[in-house]
Amino acid sequence: MTINNDIEVLIIDDDQDVVDAYQHLLEVSGYKTCAITDPSRVLDLLDRNWPGVIVTDMYMPGLSGMELLEQIKTLDPELPVIMITGHGDIPMAVDAVKKGALDFLQKPLQPNELLALLDKHLPVRKQLIEQRTSLTQTTAELLIGDSPLMIKLREQIAEVALTTKDVLIEGEHGVGRHTIARLLHQKSALSAGPYVTITGEAIQCTADLQRSMLTARGGSLCLMHPQDMPQETQKWLCRFLLEQERQGKKEVRVLALVEGPPEAQVEQDKLLPELFYFLSQIRFQIPSLKQRNCDIIPLFRHFLKLSCHKLSKALPPVDKAYLNTLSRYEWPGNVLELKNVAELYAIGIVKLAGQERTKPLDQMSSPLDELVGSYEKQVIEDALYLFAGRINDVSNYLQIPRKKLYLRMKKHNLDKAEYKVRPN
Repeated sequence: MTINNDIEVLIIDDDQDVVDAYQHLLEVSGYKTCAITDPSRVLDLLDRNWPGVIVTDMYMPGLSGMELLEQIKTLDPELPVIMITGHGDIPMAVDAVKKGALDFLQKPLQPNELLALLDKHLPVRKQLIEQRTSLTQTTAELLIGDSPLMIKLREQIAEVALTTKDVLIEGEHGVGRHTIARLLHQKSALSAGPYVTITGEAIQCTADLQRSMLTARGGSLCLMHPQDMPQETQKWLCRFLLEQERQGKKEVRVLALVEGPPEAQVEQDKLLPELFYFLSQIRFQIPSLKQRNCDIIPLFRHFLKLSCHKLSKALPPVDKAYLNTLSRYEWPGNVLELKNVAELYAIGIVKLAGQERTKPLDQMSSPLDELVGSYEKQVIEDALYLFAGRINDVSNYLQIPRKKLYLRMKKHNLDKAEYKVRPN
């Protein structure tokens, strides 16, 4: 059993009279509350997205307020906790704030002080949960798939998207690294700022990067292939990130995209170890489509539906045999390749996965003999243009005897004179 999300304040104290008094005060003031005297039950009652504030006593038998704080923070570091402490325990209460408590109040409790803290922090908590809910919905819409790898990835993104921490996004070409980078920007506290994309290859000197950072100020810089920047530029970026960390002020959030293991780039002396350290404190490893085979069909249907909607076309039927073909294919181009195949299918072209050949989805527009004849005429005509009507050259080029070439030209009403170069 978990606490209903309508509950705004959870009160914890081992003294029943105390929790009754707190609960009466808060309910009279308009808050919906829940009170318990056994702190060991707290984690069973809460979940990560509970939108309330916890008010707990510092000293309780069996489980102290400090120990409870540590447990709550493992559930959600952002869960707001207000500590109630005696006058002689102020140093411990200060330590609790350092370890993540929202604030502390001394006994005897002053009702106005508690109400002021709740009025201040409860709306913040509710807003955070609303943002998380919105993020979860958006992430599920953008990152399609129910494979364990994708579920885990969505959970990881939800944990850090609302922060402004620098991120390293790893994965093969076409897996969706840019989609994730843009999502992280749009859901962060810097979403109102600019979103600037640049590749390491385009950065020839530190001044190039500095200009990009200035453009991205107050927002995010999507930095592709940072290992391709000059070493001196990488060192400058390390100093920039370190200074931001020291000041506790984020001017630019760096979202670095790499293809392949970044450790290999470090070993090859392409990526500075210090820069790798700064960027890899939060890492997203995006799985290839081959690693999440069960997501292929849902992704195909998703992209097909989107394409048909854009084209204002009815959703076409998809043969089960074709879906099986898609599932068996290894998709070296990952999600991007699958998206292209779905878009072709939407306009009536079935592209066989892994092959350059395509076939129309609808009935052939002309009989096969007519299509072959039209193609043959085009090939001969191109050769006649290429060699200005010189039959010997055309015959050699097409690897066909002159007599047979003349017969084919007659069949298609082609006259070599029409292709000869005329003097001005």
